[in-house]
Amino acid sequence: MLAGTVIRQAWTTARKNVLTEEEIASPLGMRVYDLRHTCLTNWLNDGVPPAQAADWAGNSVPVLLAVYARCITGQFPDLKRRIERAGGDLPEVS
Repeated sequence: MLAGTVIRQAWTTARKNVLTEEEIASPLGMRVYDLRHTCLTNWLNDGVPPAQAADWAGNSVPVLLAVYARCITGQFPDLKRRIERAGGDLPEVS
């Protein structure tokens, strides 16, 4: 058995050694428990459909989106290309 402080110290050191400064400043993976959240956020950011991510995580889609929708980033350029390729128009962004 390891004391919680030993685990937290090792985790803090590991984060500093492998993450960018931006990632370290983010809440993703801040605690060992956060790995689940980091994994789900990464799945969504990588384009895994919410229904699939929810199934893999054992969540419902509404619960998944209630927690993670605000964490989804970086998909706009790809979505824009897909909409334009299909001949659609993008809504005005305010």
